[in-house]
Amino acid sequence: MEMFNPEKFVKVQIEESRKRIGNEKALVAFSGGVDSTTCAVLTHKAIGENLVCVMLDDAFMREGEPESIAEILSKPPFNVSLKIVDVRERFLKAMKGLRGAEEKRKRFRETFYQVLGETAKKEGCKILVQGTIRADIEETVSGIKTQHNVLEQMGINPMERFGFKVVEPLVTLYKEQVRLVARYLGLPAEVSERQPFPGPGLSVRTVGEIRPDKLETLKKATAIVERELAQHKPSQYFAAIIDNEESLQRSGIAHIQETTARVLNVPSRNVHVKKFRDKATGVKGGERRYGGIVGIKVETMNGKVHQTAIRNLVSLQARIITENPAVARIYYAVKDLPEKKPHVIGIRSVQTKNFLTAQVSEIPWTTLNAVAEEILKKCSNVSTVYYDVTPKPPATIEME
Repeated sequence: MEMFNPEKFVKVQIEESRKRIGNEKALVAFSGGVDSTTCAVLTHKAIGENLVCVMLDDAFMREGEPESIAEILSKPPFNVSLKIVDVRERFLKAMKGLRGAEEKRKRFRETFYQVLGETAKKEGCKILVQGTIRADIEETVSGIKTQHNVLEQMGINPMERFGFKVVEPLVTLYKEQVRLVARYLGLPAEVSERQPFPGPGLSVRTVGEIRPDKLETLKKATAIVERELAQHKPSQYFAAIIDNEESLQRSGIAHIQETTARVLNVPSRNVHVKKFRDKATGVKGGERRYGGIVGIKVETMNGKVHQTAIRNLVSLQARIITENPAVARIYYAVKDLPEKKPHVIGIRSVQTKNFLTAQVSEIPWTTLNAVAEEILKKCSNVSTVYYDVTPKPPATIEME
């Protein structure tokens, strides 16, 4: 197989973009991630001032994200000016009351493209350039999950529906190849090595209903997790938030308790199991499915959390999910407060090459403890911090 050559790719794509876009003005939408930033810089090289760069501040960005990305791009050698469009209220209103992962993704997509259609019209653009990559297409077409940036492959005509034609310069590449292109283009490491951030942002890490207070808590937890886990260099790592409400379906809890006691060699009375009301997206046989999220807390005799090797917890997860197919994700408690509060936080950290499969990172307990302690200190409405010990499959990398 021919080795990927970023220099050749850039040269070909600049010519392709010039041919496809011509003298038209084009709009490029940023999410702040490596895909959209690479896409914008590449297209700017092709058509220069005819490219209008916008970032939709949709309420689902990380703390301070729009401003920091705008600053990076405005400096040499890029000199790309970025317009930030504040649509936070509109997105929050559109997503209000929705609980299901797929309906949230579809509503996000509809709102996202409506806003882009209006923005393109205002800027006199009939072309939208976006950073769709190969894994986005593969996951959407195979039915694992609807990526917000996949349109034509799903039978949606963007010109008819939203008023623009779509150009996708990176659509043949996987994530690692995009990083090679970003490095070749001279993007700083804070962009080229940046861990993936989904287009719908924190909305897919807010399990169940999205509310402003819940989002603010997630933003605080995200900043802590990203800062503290970076030293271990996982492929992707983030925080997710769940309402601390249990499912009324309690079947299987006693069995999970016994399995945990047996696998970890602890007394079953020290094992506490909870099934959350909201569900997460999983993968089975290459297809999407929704499944339960199970939180497990194992105490030592002196009331502390039982800490064992992460690989043991991954083995436990495999056993539980094999025996309980309705479960998609296993969370293992790192720290827990005695009083119940409205939310729990899950720490997610995985190693992957192509993002189509992923293994759980073996993060040291010292780091997990430090992260959990800071989250509980700074997020007053969180009572438990868990570590997600589920690989992909059976879970997706993102929660939703």
